[in-house]
Amino acid sequence: MIIANEKDVTKAVLSEVARAPNPRLRELMSALVRHLHDFAREVKLTEEEFHAAMAYIVSLGKHSNENHNEAVLMAGSLGFSALVCLLNNGDHGQTETDASQLGPFWRMHSPKTENGGTIVRSPTPGPVLFVDAWYKDAKGNPLADVEVDIWHSSTEGFYENQDPVQADMNLRGKFMTDANGHIGFRTVKPAGYPIPIDGPVGELCRALRRHNMRPAHLHFLAFKPGCKTLISQIYDPEDPHLETDVQFGVTRHLIGNIIRHDEPRPGATDVKAPWYSLEHTFVMEKGEARLPRPPITGKAQGERPQIPHLEPA
Repeated sequence: MIIANEKDVTKAVLSEVARAPNPRLRELMSALVRHLHDFAREVKLTEEEFHAAMAYIVSLGKHSNENHNEAVLMAGSLGFSALVCLLNNGDHGQTETDASQLGPFWRMHSPKTENGGTIVRSPTPGPVLFVDAWYKDAKGNPLADVEVDIWHSSTEGFYENQDPVQADMNLRGKFMTDANGHIGFRTVKPAGYPIPIDGPVGELCRALRRHNMRPAHLHFLAFKPGCKTLISQIYDPEDPHLETDVQFGVTRHLIGNIIRHDEPRPGATDVKAPWYSLEHTFVMEKGEARLPRPPITGKAQGERPQIPHLEPA
C-alpha cells in the first residue's frame, strides 16, 4: 500500500498483520498497532520524543543481566504486572484472589527444605518469623503435595541474588505440603526495600517524583498438577509504604496476619522476644500447572550495592 497520509500508515500495518495465520497473534498485534498509533496521535508525539523513547527501550535491555531484570521492574512500576495478574485471576478480576505478580527476583532450583525447617542460610540480622501456610481448593479441601517456593528480602533490604554478602539461596526454600495442605518454616521478618534506581526505572521515578520503596513481603509460588500455578505475595500490615507501593502490588486480601509475640516461644529456647508469626490460607484454582520463566538466573558478585531511597514529591 502506497502511503498517502498519516491515517494510511495504520491501515497499511493492519493489513499486513491480518496475514498472520495465528488468530491470537492477529488479535494481539492488531490491538497493539491501533492503540500505539492512536497514542502517538493523541499526544502529538514529536520526533525527538520518539527517538528518546526508543533509546529508553534499548536501555531496559542494557540494564538487564543474569541477576537483574529491568524490564520486569518497569512493568511493575507502571502497574502493568498488577493489572495483568488481576485480569487473569479471581474470576477475571471479579473476586478476591491470592494471586500477585512474580516480581523480578525469583530464581529456580531453590533448596528443598523439610517442613518446620529454616530458610536462613547465612547470618542474617532481624527478628525471627515463623510462617504457617495452608493450600486448599475452591471447595475448601486441603491440597497435598503442592510444591511451594518461598523467597524474600533480608532485613537490610536485599534479595540474596543482589547481595554478595549473603550465601547463595539465602532466604529461599522449596517445601511440599502435607496431607493437610500445610507447610511451615522459620525465617527472619523481612523489611521493606528500595527497588534499584540506577537504570531507566530510576529515571522514571525521579521524573515523576515518586519514591522507590516496596513494602515488606514474602513471596510464595505454588505448583501442583491439575491446579493453576499460584504466585503470591503476603505483606506486612505495619509497613508504612502499603498505600504507595512503587510496584502497585498490594491488595487488601494480601495484607498478612503478622503477629508480634513478646513472650518466649514454646520449645524454641534460641528464639528471643520479640518474635513474629504469620498464618495464611491460599486457595488454588483448577487449571494448568506451568512454571513461569525465571526473570533472573544468577547472583551478583563483588561489593554490596548501595541503593538510594527516593523521596516522593
